[in-house]
Amino acid sequence: MDKFERLLNLTAALLNASHPLSASELRERMAGAYSEDKTAFRRMFERDKADLRAIGVPIEVSTLYRLDPPVEGYRIPARAYVGRDVRFDPDELAALHLATNLVRLEGGSGAGLARLGGAASAGAAGSVEEVGELPFHDSLGKLVAAAIGHREVSFAYRDAERRVEPWRLSFHRGHWYLVGWDVGHSEERMFRVDRIDSEVTELGDASRPVGEGPDPRTLRPWEFGAGKPVEVRVLVDADQASWACHRAGVDGERRPDGSIVLTLQVRDAAALRSFVVEFLEHAEVLDPDWLRDEVKTWLEALV
Repeated sequence: MDKFERLLNLTAALLNASHPLSASELRERMAGAYSEDKTAFRRMFERDKADLRAIGVPIEVSTLYRLDPPVEGYRIPARAYVGRDVRFDPDELAALHLATNLVRLEGGSGAGLARLGGAASAGAAGSVEEVGELPFHDSLGKLVAAAIGHREVSFAYRDAERRVEPWRLSFHRGHWYLVGWDVGHSEERMFRVDRIDSEVTELGDASRPVGEGPDPRTLRPWEFGAGKPVEVRVLVDADQASWACHRAGVDGERRPDGSIVLTLQVRDAAALRSFVVEFLEHAEVLDPDWLRDEVKTWLEALV
């Protein structure tokens, strides 16, 4: 889990807490986000608290006398965090505030977000260093809030209405991806956020437990996309076999002459064509026949 995702999850945990939580309770709620080593956890947790406070997140500290011995407890009081004149729910504003202070949004965050409590003013004391520049989409706030609140949403995607229970949002190679449960298709799915064609509408509580789902950081270009993957076999000559296996992330089936057959799960045929053409005459699609013919026609059109 990267720093941005960890801070977002920490903010959500503190904001949604009905009572102050100890550091140990937070580590249990955010399993996998922090080191199992207590000393390393404490160092990272203290840095995260300092970063959140530096961008104006009001972390409230109190003594937990319910524990023996008493320890410090932490929570974010929703009213103090939201402010007075906003049009966002607390979870949505929390996500907006954190995201716009840790990254430089495409086109700049602007004065409007600063007035909403979203972005710290330039040169503000204690400001934290930006992680990077990310594109911003209007649906991000609602999707993050739905994932935090375990709520089902609907939106139009590729000319079809989708009902989704969001689990996680990830940023990879210039795009935001939503991972969750596609209610209509009864399976885990990944959606590119900038391809959502409508407003995101909240429908109610999600019914399934949160799962892992695909991670865009581990997928190959031809594995992205909607729908069922197609099994494709690609033959690569011996002198390019090792490099092809490395690029594809699979071992493949070695033939007696040293060539190799890669079996790939393909959702994006165009991305697969780009992969095959990297090897020029040293690679060819074996099957399915329809994809082999499509690649052949595409190559002939380039001549």
